[in-house]
Order: sequence, then C-alpha cells, then structure tokens
Amino acid sequence: MIAILALVAIAAYLLLHFLLPANLRFAGLPIADWPLVFGLALGGTPLVFTLLKQTIRREFGSDLLAGISIVTSVVLHQYLAGTLVVLMLSGGQTLENYATASASSVLEALAKRMPSIAHRKDAQGVVDVPVEEVKVGDLVAVFPHEICPIDGSVVEGHGVMDESYLTGEPFKIDKAPGSEVISGAINGDSAIVVKASKLALDSRYAKIMEVMRTSAQRRPQMRRIADQLGAFYTPTAVIIGLVAWAVSSEPMRFLSVLVIATPCPLLIGIPVAIIGSISLAAKRGIIIKDPIVLERISGCRVMIFDKTGTLTYGRPKLTEIVTCGGFDENTALRLVASLERYSKHPLAGAILEAATVRKLGLAEVAEVSERPGTGLSGLIEGKKVEVGGQVKPESGANCQPTTQDEGGLTCAVSIDGVLAAVLRFRDEPRPDGLAFIRHLGSKHGFKRVLLVSGDRESEVRYMADVVGIKEIYAGQSPEQKLELVHKETKLAQTVFIGDGINDAPALMAATVGIAFGQKSDITSEAAGAVIMDSTLERIDELLHISHRMRAIALQTAIGGMSVSIIGMLIASVGILTPVAGAVSQEVIDVLAVLNALRVAFPPKQLTDYT
Repeated sequence: MIAILALVAIAAYLLLHFLLPANLRFAGLPIADWPLVFGLALGGTPLVFTLLKQTIRREFGSDLLAGISIVTSVVLHQYLAGTLVVLMLSGGQTLENYATASASSVLEALAKRMPSIAHRKDAQGVVDVPVEEVKVGDLVAVFPHEICPIDGSVVEGHGVMDESYLTGEPFKIDKAPGSEVISGAINGDSAIVVKASKLALDSRYAKIMEVMRTSAQRRPQMRRIADQLGAFYTPTAVIIGLVAWAVSSEPMRFLSVLVIATPCPLLIGIPVAIIGSISLAAKRGIIIKDPIVLERISGCRVMIFDKTGTLTYGRPKLTEIVTCGGFDENTALRLVASLERYSKHPLAGAILEAATVRKLGLAEVAEVSERPGTGLSGLIEGKKVEVGGQVKPESGANCQPTTQDEGGLTCAVSIDGVLAAVLRFRDEPRPDGLAFIRHLGSKHGFKRVLLVSGDRESEVRYMADVVGIKEIYAGQSPEQKLELVHKETKLAQTVFIGDGINDAPALMAATVGIAFGQKSDITSEAAGAVIMDSTLERIDELLHISHRMRAIALQTAIGGMSVSIIGMLIASVGILTPVAGAVSQEVIDVLAVLNALRVAFPPKQLTDYT
C-alpha cells in the first residue's frame, strides 16, 4: 500500500508540476508539492517509525540509510527525493512479502485440488455435505475418479487408489474392505464407501494445509547478507555525506549523497535473488519453507543423515524366504503377496515385487483385516493366511535361515494357524549414495558426515559401509538425536536430513533441517526445506542453488554498492542534485535487479556427482 501511495504521489506531482504555474502556492508550498507531502506523511512516517524502533533496539539494518534519507529530505524540503526513497524502501519490502508467498506456491496448488463436498451415506441414501461436517464413524461414498475427502478405511467395494500425489509412490494401491485410505488420494474406476477415522481438520491433507499456512505467515529474515554488508556500507555513506557537507557548507550535498546511497541493491537485489532461487527450487521439487535456508546451507560443514528413507529408499527388499511345515517358497510367497496387495505396510511392496519377479499369479482375497499390533490376515482359497511379527507359530516348527547374517527385518507367515515361512528383508540402499557422500567434501566443503538411526548397530554399520560413512550412531532415540545435533551445531553449522516423525526435534535444532518427502506432516513442519522428490540428487541441487544464489546476490549487492559509492563521490562535489541522485539510483536498481534475476534461469547442470 505504501509503494502504491508513493507511486500515486509522484504521478500527481508530475502532473501538477507541468500543468500549474510554478508560483501557485498553498500554505507556503507549491501546489505540486502537496501530493508528495501527503505521500511522505502517510507512507514515510510508518517506515521511519519502524526504523526508529529497530534503531532503539540496536538493530542496525541496511535500510537505516533509507530512513536517514527520508528524514533529511523532509528537513531540506526535497519532497520528491524523499518520496522516491519511500518508493524504493517499500518496494523492497513488497518483494520480501512476495517471496514469502512464493515459498508456499506449490502447496497452494495442492490446496486447490482438495474437494469441499463429501458424499455422506446414511439410511436415507447419499447426501452431499461440506467436508467439515463429516464426523468420525460417518460413511462417505467416493465415486470413480474423485479425490477422497477424508482419512478412513474401506467398508464397501473393491478398487484402486492413486496416492502418489501425497506419498510419492509411483504405483496405485489396491483397496478392499479393511484397507486404509488417505485424504487427497484419487479413486480409480470403482466406487467405494469409506468409514471416516478422522475429522477433516485432523486429516493428512489438512495437516499439509496447516504447514502451508504456517509457511505463508512466517516472515523470513531475508536480508541477513544485506545487513552484514550494510554494517560497512551505511557508515561509509554517512561519512562521505558529512564530509561533503562540512567542506562545502551545503546541506543539500549531504542529502544528494544519501539519496544515491540508498542501498537498493541490498533492499531489492538480494530479495529478488532469493525469490528467483525459491522459484527455481520449486520447479525442481524442493519447497523452501524458510528462505534463510538458502543463505545458511552453503556455510554448513557437518551433514547428518537419518538412515531410513534418506540413504535408503525406506523400501525393504525381500532377501530370503525360509520355509517350514512342508510349504514351498512359491506357494507361501504367492499367498502372502495376494494378501499384501491390500496393505500399505513398508514390507508389502517388497513382497509384491518378489512375486512379480517370480511371475506368480495372485489369488482373490475374500476378506482383509489389518489391525495395529496384530498384523495382516485374510481368507484366500479357503485358507486363513496371517502375516506379521505377532503371529504365534505352532510349537516345534523349525524355520532356520540359510545365512549367518543377523541383520535386516523378519516377519512370520502362518497358513491355517501353522507357521509356513519366515521372510527376511533389508532396506535397499540408494545406488548413488556412495558417490554422493564422497563428493560432499570436495565439492561442497563438508568436513564430516554422520549417520544416525534408531536401528540396530549391525544395520547402521552395514549401511555406513555401503555409502562410505565413518561416523555412526545406532539405537538413537529422538531425544538422543536431538542431543547429538545440539552438540554438533555448537562446533560447526549442521545440516540434518530425515523423513520420520522422530526426526522432527533434530530438524528444528540443526542449522538447516531438510525433510525428505512428505511421509510425515510433523517432519515437514519442523524443516526449513522439503524435498518432495526423495532423491539425493535433489539435495545436491539444493546445495548448488544456495551457492549460486549467494554468489549472484553478493555480486549484485557489491557491484551495486560500488557504483553507488562512485555516484556518492560525484554527488559530494555538487554535480548531482538530490532528484538526479534518486534517478541515478533507480538506474542502478534496475541493473541490480536484472543481474539478480539470473538465478531464476537454471544452469546447464545442477549436480556434480556421478
């Protein structure tokens, strides 16, 4: 509003200045000056008042110089010059607000696709009601190709749902009575009826929306670099202005120097560079929730990984099937895979993948039951199949592994109450993990890389050996992870990368917290950046985007300040008037902004490891 007010005041001044006689005055001032006076009173006063409060708190930012210029212009009756400075200062703050909104633009698009109406089913039939009116236990019909509006479980119908928009998994999930569904998933060709397990405001989709609103409302400290440079630039400009005033005895030279010294390369150029970097990151599937991440991450020297879901896919792979009770591997795997296609358990994908590799045809499942703590069960071809660690095997059954390796995960399979097989899994490491870890030191200046996990030491050590990490911390609780991050951050700036709820405290404590994917709303809320496409390549791209942003921002700021200092010296000898200085500063601003905009255009390569 202040920027618009300043623009209107300047336009009105120019119109009156050229239309009315110069000697036409009101209350001692030319009529043409009155729009500028109102602009300074209504727009300049709140800006100066805000800067005064910051000065009292000893917060000497780069925009302090602009405040001095506004006050000086009023004292010397140079209202046009003062209004131009108001326009520059408010314009920079407008860009800052725009950058905050840009940081959540991808999540805003997510919000627009969420349905506001639910088809509630009762004894009278199906009635459309606002999603907010759906209560826990209500039945909701989801028609073909609709977006599911609530979290719950299927009670009627069979079909498939596409959850990739929320989970990142590139496959559709089969749904049958007992299967869980999440809000935001896209239904397939068949209608299903879902029993609501959460209120709309507590659903997964609503939590993501809450993160979006928090991100949009959080005002980032965007000019951290600018304030550091301003600590040198502001006193330099004031000294040049005071010397020019003292030597010439002309206070107008002081104003001319301050006007051209207004640090718009800092106030506008750096926010533009940050906006461009946020935009580039969003196009690469990286959501910058807190823009200060772009300034901080290039200075970090310690990177800490949570193991599961970062250096691994968080997607266990079936490594061994140990049978007993007279069952063979293919029979046990076929029955288990037929049941697991209705499950979202992390092991389900590994079982289905193994069955696909062996080309085993899946059987029809009559019913599915999956309750927390009891595992998965179902009726297949007249046999009751149970899968899970809690299944009690028949006494005397003997399923011994063929290898001596004690690592990995296991689950038991029973058929009609008899232990039929034990399945062994191991989390699959990312193939580019070793190359990525190796290049962190040589390309990005990281001195140490740590691997932490709540998993057993054998699992953590195995993964560390695969990716080339020397320092490991196994069996870590969330509290221990937090303590470790606090300890490391006292020694050097840290980056913590995690994807689980138990990583949230560590993400908040690190210098930079990066959430890997959208598996946990709490994790995403705690992090400063979210990698939507969970790949190590995106982390490398974030590092390069940050480094490039800092380089271009510093180039813009230092280059703009250097030209401004030359202009100050010219103004100090009386060659430039305050208005001419303001116009010259605007030219410098345009050049600074054009240079800063380069960050929005991606370079040919954003990664440098193979």
